[in-house]
Amino acid sequence: MQRLRVRYAKRGRLRFTSHRDISRAVERAVRRAGIPVAYSAGFSPHPKISYAGAAPTGVASEAEYLEIGVTTPCDPAQVRQDLDESLPSGLDVLDVVEAGPGGLADRLEVSDWEVRLPGADRELAEVAVEKFLAAGTVEVERLTKKGPRRFDARQAVLGLTVSEGAERTAAQVHGGPCVILRMVVRHMTPAVRPDDVLTGLRLVADFAPPVPPEVTRLAQGPLDASTGALADPLDLDRDTTRGGEAGPAGEHVAG
Repeated sequence: MQRLRVRYAKRGRLRFTSHRDISRAVERAVRRAGIPVAYSAGFSPHPKISYAGAAPTGVASEAEYLEIGVTTPCDPAQVRQDLDESLPSGLDVLDVVEAGPGGLADRLEVSDWEVRLPGADRELAEVAVEKFLAAGTVEVERLTKKGPRRFDARQAVLGLTVSEGAERTAAQVHGGPCVILRMVVRHMTPAVRPDDVLTGLRLVADFAPPVPPEVTRLAQGPLDASTGALADPLDLDRDTTRGGEAGPAGEHVAG
């Protein structure tokens, strides 16, 4: 059985779609595209489609991942085109590669998030970020399925900055001031989400945006120990014998 790894985006109104609804949309799109998906055995067979590191409901993402098992070999480029055409607008297929050895979920170590805060004050945001980063621990509380849970939101944050040069464009879009935070967060248990970091900023500096934030995951993958940057989790799967080596953004560089 061939395994295909897919990177897709969740954009616009589709960010409010639940993971269950996205799963149903993907299954319908796979059938519509004619992809020979494999099924599990047993009394209730299910298509062999698995998801890794899914973003929460209400959050947009440029880096969602799933894996499809197929019964006959498929061309990843053709699957990318066919699947993208079969999905609703806002669920956009960005990349498809044939899976190599190793688990995909194990490579998703870190996420890079962009958080837009319309109406927020930049100076207050900078002070809050400075205090958060200087803190040894920042305990926050979140309501989970098992009830309230307290955990440290500071340990998972590898980077947190007020983005330079983006506020002017954001202000034009939102019609007023807009602060943009960039945060690099390590995947841990329990998971630390951008809203947990915002809760931490409120606790350490009484900083709270006046309206709900707009959150987008820009990337997720392994952390490059030498550069401190996120690497493309699909790079290890790419066939480097077809015209070049994988580039930093997962694109092939002609040799």
